[in-house]
Amino acid sequence: MDSARVQSSVRPAGGGAELGRSALLSLSAAPGTHSWIPAPRGAAQCSAQDSKFSLIFTLASFANNFVTFPTGYIFDRLGTTVARLIAIFLYTGATLLVAISSAGTAPMLFAAFPMLAVGGILFLLTNLQVGNLFGKHRSTIITLYNGAFDSSSAIFLIIKLLYERGLPLRVSFFILCAFSIFHLFRTFFLMPRGHIPYPVPSNYTYGISCSMGANGSQGTKGERVRKEEEELRQEANSSSPALQETAGAEQNGPLSFRSCILSWRFFWHLVWMSVMQLWHYLFIGTLNPMLNHLSNGNQDQVSSFTNAFAITQLFGVLCAPWNGFMLDRLKKKYQQEARRKGFPESMADLHCTFPSLALTSLLCLAFSICASIPILKLQYFTFILQVISRSFLFGGNAAFITLAFPSQHFGKIYGTVMMLSAVVTILQFPIFILIKGPLQGNPLYVNIVLILFTLLSFVHPFLVSRVWYRQGKHV
Repeated sequence: MDSARVQSSVRPAGGGAELGRSALLSLSAAPGTHSWIPAPRGAAQCSAQDSKFSLIFTLASFANNFVTFPTGYIFDRLGTTVARLIAIFLYTGATLLVAISSAGTAPMLFAAFPMLAVGGILFLLTNLQVGNLFGKHRSTIITLYNGAFDSSSAIFLIIKLLYERGLPLRVSFFILCAFSIFHLFRTFFLMPRGHIPYPVPSNYTYGISCSMGANGSQGTKGERVRKEEEELRQEANSSSPALQETAGAEQNGPLSFRSCILSWRFFWHLVWMSVMQLWHYLFIGTLNPMLNHLSNGNQDQVSSFTNAFAITQLFGVLCAPWNGFMLDRLKKKYQQEARRKGFPESMADLHCTFPSLALTSLLCLAFSICASIPILKLQYFTFILQVISRSFLFGGNAAFITLAFPSQHFGKIYGTVMMLSAVVTILQFPIFILIKGPLQGNPLYVNIVLILFTLLSFVHPFLVSRVWYRQGKHV
């Protein structure tokens, strides 16, 4: 198990590249690429072209979230291999569509980038379970994978820099398409066919040895997979403390999916996620027009700041694990305190998420305030806050769901949160039209309203912490 665990931990999460929209947009007006509306050389970026790419980004980010529920159901129901094969099909198809597209067939991008987004989220879902192999470092690994997912948006920075040095975009996307071979190899030789349980049995193995019998001979694959899934699910359900909690009270059996999504905990987590995610998607989607507005159309400055933003995205993989590290340390601390006070351990699992939730809300508030100040040089600091806040947001979201809800519903609950929050992210396109039209490129008033909505995210950590203190009064 150890060697397989190390192999899986170093693989970056696939997908997330649709978040490199700002770098891709700066390429769109280049001769022979994907421009719908040609712009004269040296002219400012065409406003209509900005709108087209913002719509593509909106569709991709919406698909990234909205389709997560059916993909989560597929993962929970059919296992890792089926989910990853679907992801590989979508990833390969998306990169091929971009590679073969031209100015005449540019509308294919409306299909390509949503496909890339959905394939990426499927890769992420199947990778998050690797955290189960690391025991007390589980949250750290989960947030590390989310950080890798976010950092993968820097792929478009690399593509942009290579294009500026003479490598055609078509070649870059054909190279990305060829990586499907690696994904196929990992799917069949380094990943389980079903799921990785939590906690992990001492004799648990997966990957290339999964289909081997106890004596080293090849077993009946379908029969072995079904038996393994049933045994591991029973062991995980009976051992995981989070399965026994609902509304702060212990139950006799694991919670149903319906009771999970109808709980106040799920509702406020959805609000927490939706409000801050809207901020991040809106910021990325309007980055190019904002930089044009603040630089008075200076394309050299726009390109420089776009590169700086893309570079900061690389550091998401370094920022995200600190959130998981904090969760793992606090979980150990609160479990010891829970044993002293006679609390159920599930209370400790839930309460350790409070500092993470509150800190993430605070980081997003700071980021949103900086993004609202119309000073160009300040945006360097805004980029730093954005990548830290985003890394904490998505890593903390996955970690909270693993700690607060039953593991057998992880894919469905994670997908439901992302799907419902996608409804909120649809607002980014009408907001973009509002900024470009009546507000004449000045997003200040929109930002002030969104800052007020961001304050709602503090309700969630407050309610989570209250469960711990209310339990103390009952004991």
